[in-house]
Amino acid sequence: MSNLENLNILITGASGGIGTSLSKVFSSTNANLFLLGSSNEKISKLQRELPPKENINYFSVDLGQRENVNNFCDSIINDYGGISVVINNAGINQDSIFMRMSDSAWDNVFAVNLDASMVICRKFLRGMIKNKWGRIVNISSVVASTGNPGQSNYVAAKGALNGLTKSMALEVATRGITVNCISPGFIDTAMTAKLTDDQKSKITEKIPMGRMGSGDDISSLALFLVSNEASYITGQNIHVNGGLFLA
Repeated sequence: MSNLENLNILITGASGGIGTSLSKVFSSTNANLFLLGSSNEKISKLQRELPPKENINYFSVDLGQRENVNNFCDSIINDYGGISVVINNAGINQDSIFMRMSDSAWDNVFAVNLDASMVICRKFLRGMIKNKWGRIVNISSVVASTGNPGQSNYVAAKGALNGLTKSMALEVATRGITVNCISPGFIDTAMTAKLTDDQKSKITEKIPMGRMGSGDDISSLALFLVSNEASYITGQNIHVNGGLFLA
């Protein structure tokens, strides 16, 4: 694959299960990494897991507050000149059946899963357009395509992220910029580790490959999508789910 050395790459949700895998994979590219976590504790834990490198920068930002997102992006532009590759991986869930879902649960999930990604893309697209090159990868979810009871806020936010991806891709397609989605299925992370053996068994029974995916399944695809080898792929929502859902 093409060399990403010296490119500025932003990964949000960098300290989560998929985020940690993304951080590890991209730390081997010699790019300038900007790794964003939701708390000092989580980002410090990630820092201990990655090799000590001068070109890896760590930040803790509450993506649920739009002012914080704007301020963070402005500081990156002022201090580092901008971002060439954005991977919007951060996400939260606050599940409840729709009739009982609170306004705050709806707003919080949209703020992190959709609004933060919108602000980040809007802030950094100008620099990508100026440089006539850029990559955006939004991490969505299989449930945005299938629906999922008890997750109407999460499904709606991820579905909107899919639509945003397509519209952005069309707007910047002539500028050397690609915009794509990755929709993971069930991935073996700390979140799924909390499931009981019976719950895991029922899930894997529905997956044709008979197992959950790994963070590496997502990060390896993300690495490909930001490479020059994927320069003719844009506006796509690529499912990584072991055959659970066939688009």
